[in-house]
Amino acid sequence: MAVRKDPRPCSIADALAVVGEKYSLLVLREACLGNGRFDQLVRNIGAPRDILATRLRRLVDAGILTKHAYSERPPRFEYRPTEAGLELEPVLMALKDWGDRHVRGGADLPMTVRHSCGSELVPRVTCQACGEPVRHEDLTAHAEAPGWTVAGPTAA
Repeated sequence: MAVRKDPRPCSIADALAVVGEKYSLLVLREACLGNGRFDQLVRNIGAPRDILATRLRRLVDAGILTKHAYSERPPRFEYRPTEAGLELEPVLMALKDWGDRHVRGGADLPMTVRHSCGSELVPRVTCQACGEPVRHEDLTAHAEAPGWTVAGPTAA
């Protein structure tokens, strides 16, 4: 029996191909905070300038950021999240929450985020249909890609 060499078709892998490079989500974090100028990004992220320029081009090409001129002489630009970029903000908040709890242990948190209601944001994923919080034990995956099951590829 031949072994399949192609990896599982996966939207997570597809998304990581767009935003999974080092610094990409940090660029988006800064843009969502309103810090979209190149010098702000360099300072706040700590990315080398050449790598940051490459990430910015890729995020603009992917439709996650837009580039806006704020100075003509010399030409200077700032980067702002598109609608697709803003749709990634809950992912950033979930990563922040996970890092606060599992990496920092809940101590010495570098930033809090407040919701418009005034409370500190604690992001939670809920089912759109019933409103219940999503828990691992309540989920059942269904493979939809031809030639694949949840366990892996089907026999050729």
